[in-house]
Amino acid sequence: MSSSALKLLAASGAKGSATYVDDVFSTTLYTGDNSTQTVTTGIDVLGEGGLIWVKARSFAGGHNLIDSAQGSSYNLDSTSVNAPANNSTQFTFLNNGYRINGGSTAWDLNQNNQDYCAWSWQKQPGFFDVVTFEAPANADDDFRVSHNLGTVPGMIIVKSVDATGDWYVYHRSFSAPRNDSVKLNSNGASAASGDFWGESNPTATDFGVQVRNFATRPVTTGAGTYVAYLFAHDAQEFGTDEDEAIIKCGTYTGNGSSTGPIIDLGFEPQWLLIKNIDDARDWVILDSMRGIVTGGNDERLLPNSNDSESGDTLLDLTSTGFQLTYTGDQVNGNGENYIYVAIRRPFKPAEEFAATTDLFGIVNSIPANSANNGTVISTSNQIDMMMGVPALNGYASYVSSRFQGGKATRTQNPNAEFGSPQFYFDYTKAFKQGIGNDTDFLGYTFTRAPGFFDVVAYTGSATQNTEVKHNLGVVPEMVWRKKRNGSQQWYVWASALAGGQVFNGNFYTSSGGFSSGQYYTGDTQFAYSITATAFTQGALYQTSNTYIAYLFASVDGISKIGTYTGTGNDLNVACGFSAGARLVMIKRTDAAGDWYYWDSARGIIAGNDPYLLLNSDAAQVTNTDYIDPLASGFTVTSSAPVALNASGGTYLFYAIA
Repeated sequence: MSSSALKLLAASGAKGSATYVDDVFSTTLYTGDNSTQTVTTGIDVLGEGGLIWVKARSFAGGHNLIDSAQGSSYNLDSTSVNAPANNSTQFTFLNNGYRINGGSTAWDLNQNNQDYCAWSWQKQPGFFDVVTFEAPANADDDFRVSHNLGTVPGMIIVKSVDATGDWYVYHRSFSAPRNDSVKLNSNGASAASGDFWGESNPTATDFGVQVRNFATRPVTTGAGTYVAYLFAHDAQEFGTDEDEAIIKCGTYTGNGSSTGPIIDLGFEPQWLLIKNIDDARDWVILDSMRGIVTGGNDERLLPNSNDSESGDTLLDLTSTGFQLTYTGDQVNGNGENYIYVAIRRPFKPAEEFAATTDLFGIVNSIPANSANNGTVISTSNQIDMMMGVPALNGYASYVSSRFQGGKATRTQNPNAEFGSPQFYFDYTKAFKQGIGNDTDFLGYTFTRAPGFFDVVAYTGSATQNTEVKHNLGVVPEMVWRKKRNGSQQWYVWASALAGGQVFNGNFYTSSGGFSSGQYYTGDTQFAYSITATAFTQGALYQTSNTYIAYLFASVDGISKIGTYTGTGNDLNVACGFSAGARLVMIKRTDAAGDWYYWDSARGIIAGNDPYLLLNSDAAQVTNTDYIDPLASGFTVTSSAPVALNASGGTYLFYAIA
């Protein structure tokens, strides 16, 4: 079904209106300011109901679980057996986030200059539900609790809210699910007891709790009030065709190796909860916003501990799941069993975003001198990849992504990625740059979205034609690839030049940066073939070396990758836009030529337009008029050199509206 048809159905309230994980879950990073602050999560807990879980990252502060079933006046702490604290002035649900009503209090939500993480779940059949219930005195052993999850729960967390009590967890992957439980507020292993979760299994409409032997049960023999958080498993009713899952609850067995188990979810996760159920090990929460780095430290928080955030090499994400890389018992003990909950990364198609600025942002003229190097720089979109120039007066372009933990590669040389962070992706729609103490900064921020842009971090294998999965969702039209852990050329492939889906040809030079040479055909050093879900390694592969690939595609009205033939005269390049291009890149393909790029922040006007070169660290040139604005795309002017507009010359371009 087309994007326009989906939008019409959504407007009419028809079933065809799709729900994506973007609509019902988010991870939001923010810094406290000790005053009233609004935190925008994009999730409507006020109107739709749900849960917001806030944890301090930079200091040892409590966990705050605030749900719509109890109301925003109450918070629970997953490390504590206590009943919820009541503070009616502390916290307010909003339709797209929440407001912290004032400065630092006992809830640990907003201390000045401290970093926080907020995970938000919206109630949605097939994904998440929250209910409160009253357990009557002297109830039957099989007391049933109704819910609206609409599917059999994969995990349930139950906590008493009118008295002290542990946090008891049901998980579908326990060896005896109705008998076993584990405590969220403890690092203990799972324990078994007959009919702990009732005399029959949870269903799509209710679940059971046992009320006898109250000293070790979530529900006592006396009357009591409880809250339950219910997480679905593999309900395939999300996405454009309403046939995809966004949450899975499963299990795996560790092997104690740095090449640990590969967990195939069928999707790339953005959030993971993991618990060793055989041994006394902490719970672990990981998410891609705080950092799940391929080949680097993954930032973890512990639901059963107030500890601040800490990093270790626990696992790598894949396009279809994750692979354990840690050798210890916390997540990968040899022969030990683990339960997990995995939530899918955002996968809303690019056409469904409200504005192009939600997919691509430009920041310009940001000072980066010694006094404010590392200043938080806000953008219009969630940042998954950053391309930046720290000084317009002469500095190499850098490229970095969340998968790299802020490490960066230069586009004008073949060097390995930098060993220390150059970009700090510590925020959802902001970043800090730490490259140098210069006077200005230019940055382009890309959001991963099907059909528009994707990033893949992978390790080379011993076989040339090994598949590397990606989540672009369409056949890429342009791919940039770079070795991360050593020196090697940048390789750039374009389908318009290769003749379709075969990885035939690329731009490269032996010296290694973005090549100024022409496009080489009949060359499979990059890879052999490419599809909407994978590409295969080519002749130039190196076992155990690490790589990063950036995949680009055209989206109607948003982005365009194509070619044009030069005329030597003013040449209009139509891209299907309505208000012109914000970014334009051009490279000659049939002869030598630099990689030029312009942007609307510095100026794409009917006059001089500043440009930079991806393959050079030369200062920007400001006194030339090589392109002009055009509502449908851009115009290459008659004054442009042969590298941009030679009569009969062939040129590759990439433009974003």
